[in-house]
Amino acid sequence: MPPPSPEETTVKSFRLSAAALLVPLALLASACSGASAAGGASNTDGKGSLVLNVGDQKGGSEALLRAAGELDDLPYRVKWSTFTSGPPLLEAVNAGAVDFGSVGNTPPVFAAGAGSKITLVAATHGDSAGEAILVPKDSPLRTARDLKGKRVAVAQGSSAHFQLIASLRKAGLGLSDVRVSLLQPADALAAFTSGKVDAWAVWDPYTSQVLLGGKGRVLTDGRGLVNGLGFQVAAPSALADQEKAKAIGDFVERLRRAQGWVFDHPEDWAKVWAQETGLPYEVALAAVKRSNGTRIPVALDDTAIASEQKIADTFAALGLVPRAFRFADYVDTRFNKDLPPSTTPARSYGKAS
Repeated sequence: MPPPSPEETTVKSFRLSAAALLVPLALLASACSGASAAGGASNTDGKGSLVLNVGDQKGGSEALLRAAGELDDLPYRVKWSTFTSGPPLLEAVNAGAVDFGSVGNTPPVFAAGAGSKITLVAATHGDSAGEAILVPKDSPLRTARDLKGKRVAVAQGSSAHFQLIASLRKAGLGLSDVRVSLLQPADALAAFTSGKVDAWAVWDPYTSQVLLGGKGRVLTDGRGLVNGLGFQVAAPSALADQEKAKAIGDFVERLRRAQGWVFDHPEDWAKVWAQETGLPYEVALAAVKRSNGTRIPVALDDTAIASEQKIADTFAALGLVPRAFRFADYVDTRFNKDLPPSTTPARSYGKAS
């Protein structure tokens, strides 16, 4: 419940066809880069109502809350800013232009590693089947060990980047054992379908699109290797404001209820998600059942923090974040309430379609 200042982003898509796969660029779900353009956050509108400035992505929180009916009775006004992905969203949180936003498990590591002013306030746990290393359907590669010496595309600093590292380590390899091509999804898709790379480490909905398009198969996925966590992140200045902190707590509860609605209404949500993002409905539904709809709200507990610390330490050791740091310093647990632990199994629809 897998960001990526603010800008109104035009979604570019590549449609499924015999020649190519259509992938919306705005769904850089865990960690791509992007530009922004948002004004500063303010506490009230011209009528004196409290304003909560929320960062979002296409097909993200606004679409989800609206579909679930959770925007019908807000006691405050939400000002939405749209981002291409998690990192620029967190840049806006750091700048105080956004009070709150949802991102995947890796953007907070890079933001915190850069000393950004961000605070994690809530978490979800989802199935990691959508985090996958894909190979062409006719590839001779059968295990992660077979990646030695091969060309692998991955988006730098993404959840897929960590999943690639973890998969290689499990196979007794390191990044130096493969030829890494640091490519964002649009370029990686082209390289993958044209045979310029041997494998692609990526996330849903790209995973679902490749599989449904018949262009590839899963070599290995993130189950047992990555934590499957997604986070809600707030600006420390917003949390220090009593009224905004109350609004953030309410907003978090609405997102939690909406996630439950998604699990109970996968077809309805897939229709909305497809319309919002340009995804083909069949791909949206597959991604919902494989990963997006499996998220369950969990406590932001010591286990979750330790898991993120492992990611932070990994990237710091590789020199991919500028410093080692204590991840717990970027966490506020006031909204945990009585949620289950972060290790609680994700929801499941059975075998992903």
